[in-house]
Amino acid sequence: MSNNKNTQDEGCFNFHSGVSDNMFYGALPIHFEFARELRKNPTEAESFLWDHLHIIKGIRFKRQHPILYFIADFYCHKAKLIVEVDGEYHNIPEQYLYDKNRDNELNELGLKVIRFTNEQVLFEIENTLYVIEEEIKERIF
Repeated sequence: MSNNKNTQDEGCFNFHSGVSDNMFYGALPIHFEFARELRKNPTEAESFLWDHLHIIKGIRFKRQHPILYFIADFYCHKAKLIVEVDGEYHNIPEQYLYDKNRDNELNELGLKVIRFTNEQVLFEIENTLYVIEEEIKERIF
């Protein structure tokens, strides 16, 4: 593996301009390790959505993708779209506030975050995929 590839995988951030040089927005090697571990143990809803995302033709998603110092459940670089699948834990007031702040930070990078509950993914997959596809259309067409 060349040094250029390693640099790309670890993410590059131009601190002078404040702009990311790639899809990782300055994520550090520790974030890649953490993402790798998360990919080994997806939730039922994350696994279910991953199995269905291929239905959206011409769009590639990465799962458990490092961005800055966050890990996105699913990321489409072409549309700069993050899809999060939230369990009950995200209803706790402190976690809800953390998620809002995180979303705002990611929005400042030009990324859009959309969230679905586990139940929406597991029991309303057609609608979930429709919402994701419509968001992609708005962002790239």
